[in-house]
Amino acid sequence: MCAMPGPGDNSSASGGRADSGFYTHTLVQVCRKTDVRFSITVRLRRSLRNLIEAIPEPDWKPIPYWMEGGADGAETEYTPFQSQTGTAPVRLIVRRVRPTHGIQLALFANYSYHAFITDRPGHTLEVEADHRRHAEVENAIRDLKYGVGLNHLPSGRFPANGAWLAVQVMAHNLARWTGRIALGETVATTKTLRSRFFSLAGRFTRKARQLTLHLPQGWLWENQFIAAPAHLRALPLPA
Repeated sequence: MCAMPGPGDNSSASGGRADSGFYTHTLVQVCRKTDVRFSITVRLRRSLRNLIEAIPEPDWKPIPYWMEGGADGAETEYTPFQSQTGTAPVRLIVRRVRPTHGIQLALFANYSYHAFITDRPGHTLEVEADHRRHAEVENAIRDLKYGVGLNHLPSGRFPANGAWLAVQVMAHNLARWTGRIALGETVATTKTLRSRFFSLAGRFTRKARQLTLHLPQGWLWENQFIAAPAHLRALPLPA
């Protein structure tokens, strides 16, 4: 769970964000008693899904997403933990995502839903985007573990592991920036970047004092790779 703000902090950009593992009546009650704002991912049971699907279509607004036109946001009122005492209505903010071609969801549903309860003020889409950043942090942690070797630390000594951590984080950041700026890959994992670009099997030949790079025939990402140096050279120099 992310760090909570201090009491009295009511800004829409602050507040505790948590995944569905923290979706409990006890946590919500503690947050209310200590005057802490919260946003917690809910567990999508059938009754809650019915409530979401009943949201009027005009209430859904497009949100900036990695897939153009791929997601919308809306909100409704919901009272969680109704079997418990001391419950109260809260905002239920929902992101619906259109399934992409080729995944199993596309056969059985029009949308997948990602919902959370919150008592935070602010515009629906702004609060949704801030809550979603919590999931993006978890994706970065997963990529560090399985993309650049932080799943296991190599030594029983703290300084060696600290050095390993620093090197792996730098490698991860360089890979992410290279993917975004040079290759136009905004969501690819380090493993994908490595298999497509970094572990490329090519060869150099020299003729008339010039080097020529020979790439694999029919390679799908050739145009991206060739354009990458120009994108990097176009970056403005620091002042």
